[in-house]
Amino acid sequence: MGERIRIIDIAEELGVSTATVSNVIHGKANKISDETVKRVQALLEEKQYIPSMAGILLAQNDSRIVGIVINNHEKYEDHVLEDPFIASAVNALSLELERAGYFMMIKATKQWNDIVRFASMWNMEGLVLIGFCEQDYKKLRESMRIPFVVYEGFFQDTERICNLTIDNYDGGRQVGDYLRNMGHRKVLCIADNYICMDKERIDGCREGLKECQMDIMQIPFHRKDRIDFYRAQLTKIKEYTAIFAASDFYAVELIRFLQDQGIHVPEEISVVGFDNSPWCEMIQPALTTVKQDSAERARLAVTLLQQLKNGSCKELSITMPVTLVKRASVRNLQVTSEERGSEQR
Repeated sequence: MGERIRIIDIAEELGVSTATVSNVIHGKANKISDETVKRVQALLEEKQYIPSMAGILLAQNDSRIVGIVINNHEKYEDHVLEDPFIASAVNALSLELERAGYFMMIKATKQWNDIVRFASMWNMEGLVLIGFCEQDYKKLRESMRIPFVVYEGFFQDTERICNLTIDNYDGGRQVGDYLRNMGHRKVLCIADNYICMDKERIDGCREGLKECQMDIMQIPFHRKDRIDFYRAQLTKIKEYTAIFAASDFYAVELIRFLQDQGIHVPEEISVVGFDNSPWCEMIQPALTTVKQDSAERARLAVTLLQQLKNGSCKELSITMPVTLVKRASVRNLQVTSEERGSEQR
């Protein structure tokens, strides 16, 4: 093991006083330039002064730590961080927080009170919460004072909470409108619930389909149960020309199931998802879906946390637009009999 790094070693290498290094270490850097603070902190880390750096961050009023907390819902079966939407969101947040000079800590939990301990333990400046429900947010607001941004929250505007959502209803409407224009008159919507964002997506789809028939099928949370459910409902599923899944995860899983049953997508059944996760272009056929901008959402989340902290946040609820991405998983049923004959020849 090498010699212990001393404050004087850091000071001499950077050409600053030992008092400057000591003040940075003990969080008394208000009279030191931001550039010098960053240089001192960077060298402390480089020289493996890590335990002391952790103490510095925890002692400061500005710890520069932001927590990302994800609801480890039972439907993820303890693989929540492998979910394409969650992984994409976390990756985008990681990049934005790094650019803004923050440290990111991640926690997956099923219990809202774990969030309070997590935030307090690490003296966090703010939180981004993904996947929790209204009563959880209210309890959190009553239990701690740090600002937090919520992805897809469904609650009334609350002090020091910002709800950063997407236009789920319009995304569903775009799907319904597209399927109707492609000649589909009997559409099935699948989701594991009919509340919050899934309800908005399904209701939007109904609006886009107008007078066309649309039915809803609620599917089980667990994969094994879903596959058994699909087998039991296969005859009914085959009655529809198109299926709108409330997430890409369910859409991709359904395509694989249909293909295993010898059913061709989109020739026999068209499928549409929601989120535009990386899987959409990996599956065959490539999945038509609704795109949400994870990078822009992360940028807004970091900006809003900063605004909430300094009291300049004027919008506590922001809805981001979404766009339909058309790929190969939807068949056009509007082609004429003459065109069909030409295709067959």
